Amino acid sequence: MYKQLQQRNMASPPVNVSTLRQMKADAEPIACLTAYDASFAQLVDMAGTDLVLVGDSLGMVIQGHDTTVPVTVDDVVYHTRIVARGLRRGFLVADLPFMSYATPEQALDNAVRLMQEGGAMMVKLEGGRNQTAVVECLARHDIPVCAHLGLKPQSVHKIGGFKVQGRERGAADKMTDDALALQNAGADLVLLECVPNEVGKTITAALEVPVIGIGAGPFVDGQILVLYDILGITQGRTPRFVQNFMHGRDSQLAAIEAYVTAVKDRSYPAKEHCFS
Repeated sequence: MYKQLQQRNMASPPVNVSTLRQMKADAEPIACLTAYDASFAQLVDMAGTDLVLVGDSLGMVIQGHDTTVPVTVDDVVYHTRIVARGLRRGFLVADLPFMSYATPEQALDNAVRLMQEGGAMMVKLEGGRNQTAVVECLARHDIPVCAHLGLKPQSVHKIGGFKVQGRERGAADKMTDDALALQNAGADLVLLECVPNEVGKTITAALEVPVIGIGAGPFVDGQILVLYDILGITQGRTPRFVQNFMHGRDSQLAAIEAYVTAVKDRSYPAKEHCFS
């Protein structure tokens, strides 16, 4: 049977851009996670996750690199394709990796690959006002875009490590201006990474589109974490904003469900996960 026919009988229909906008309007927190294969994608979907990201974080958690920089478009296409097979409800977003969107034309070519070959419903790219031409190009071709601000992992060598961004007033103001510019260029979502609570709150209030946070405090429209982090798979030091939801639970599905519940009832993130 065709997948779209099966979905007609789903208790909750597939999430789309309009769903996410309505969730922001209704102040319903958006629960998001990464996934990199079909098996985990199915668990994430069963747990009620609203948005699933095939992030270039796969370079670190799957491939064993120190940064996301070595990840290629082929890598993301492959992982997006297999994640798509495990999803029925979740909205599937895929990262445009390092230097795959240096020009609007290159971004368009690679976004088309992620959607046609990978099955992505939206693409994500890093950068501020300097990416408005790329976002405008993609939006003009009806490709949904998530813009990534704050800590941008693809720029880790430029910024000198994984550091909280926007603590200085000027940097915070610039980030807000960048977010507005990207929204006006056609971005449908904004992801904020590693910023103080007040910056997350200010940008969320300023934008009409949903704002998803990872280490961006409790006042954003939704939360996202790396799946391997919440399951306690990641070894060594993890970021301050990470919570291991496997503690006290006997299955990965139970842990993922606990994460979704914690996002929805706003018990995550707690004070200890936030930056000031």
